[in-house]
Amino acid sequence: MRNTRVGIEAINLYAGPTYVSVKDMFEARGLDLGRLDNLNMNKKSVALPCEDAVSYGVNAAKPIIDRLTVDERNRIETVITVTESPVDFGKSLSTYIHDWLDLHPNCRLMEVKQACYAGAASLQVACAIAGSGFSPGSKVLVICTDIARAVARDTYAEPTQAAGAVAILVSDRPKLLEIDPGASGRHSYEVMDVCRPMAELETGDPDLSLLSYLDCLEKSFKEYASHVEGADFCDTFDYFAFHTPFAGMVKGAHRRMMRRLRSASSEEIEADFRKRVAPSLHYCTEVGNIYAGTVFLALCGVIASAHIEASSRVGMFSYGSGCSSEFFSGLVPASSRQVLEPLDISGQLRRRVRLDVPRYDEILDLNAEWCFGLKDKTVDRSPYGDLYERFFEGKGLLTLTAIKGFHREYAWS
Repeated sequence: MRNTRVGIEAINLYAGPTYVSVKDMFEARGLDLGRLDNLNMNKKSVALPCEDAVSYGVNAAKPIIDRLTVDERNRIETVITVTESPVDFGKSLSTYIHDWLDLHPNCRLMEVKQACYAGAASLQVACAIAGSGFSPGSKVLVICTDIARAVARDTYAEPTQAAGAVAILVSDRPKLLEIDPGASGRHSYEVMDVCRPMAELETGDPDLSLLSYLDCLEKSFKEYASHVEGADFCDTFDYFAFHTPFAGMVKGAHRRMMRRLRSASSEEIEADFRKRVAPSLHYCTEVGNIYAGTVFLALCGVIASAHIEASSRVGMFSYGSGCSSEFFSGLVPASSRQVLEPLDISGQLRRRVRLDVPRYDEILDLNAEWCFGLKDKTVDRSPYGDLYERFFEGKGLLTLTAIKGFHREYAWS
């Protein structure tokens, strides 16, 4: 018999060693500071050349794995990686990550792609596996990991293109989010809003992407409401956690829904935003868009910053360009903050080293040398040795050391 009590047992973020101030970037790039408030972002996480999507994924997942018993670790029977920063056309990141986390070989490994929606899709697949009853007590590790090596310099997109990984352990012990079974609405269609026609190129039409996001939010929620009796955007959910390309986009999407579904006044919308949406932006404004992991970063923000005194329902919306979307929901228990706190996401973010824009540009130039398809290359940390020493030295984090015959080699710091 299918176990319907399933969801997120544990979650963790790895947002890398460095960040750049979004305001500093606006000033240095000569962008219109009047648009900074609309963007509503503070910092953008930046990866170093000694990192890639594999090391990010491992560093996000390892603190979760280290807290499990041997028996619990051995019940991880599926690892799903989600990325737009692959290292191979055939071999998934999950093969490297499974190895470096020293997981049991009785494990299925796979990778999923559909832009920023693929994380939510993988969560649903993971819940189906963990709740199927085919292997009672089994767990699924989902890792959304991306690093924006090639960014759109001197554009308004640049401040949002960040680096980060979110690891999610899914099981029949949902200590952080219990998925509402059957409570889901999807809306998908083909559109060329944002795409990656080459490994190091993200391009598209930002206005079309915004319109597609808004269209999908409205229609996926309508589909959700058709499956969930009495569902109401304004009353059913205690909090929201949306995919957050930038915080201003989420605020605009919430405003549009409140106007269309409730004809709410500006004052009512602002009050509702502060109560039900703003908590989800707690970390997103400090990290940037980390693609498929961003909706889960928003969930972490709710758990960390909202005053959850009783089991609370969170409405979640995931959107991926191209496009596919889903509105779903789950219950966050009152004890969720105590479960999340030991991983100290806020402390991790405080440890990052601030880059000024000239240093940030230097790092971008160095990152550009590590494009997709390299056969042989050894990491030279000397140009950023000070950053490595401050963040990595002796911390036991995984870093990339070399590529030999296309095979990637890593070491613990």
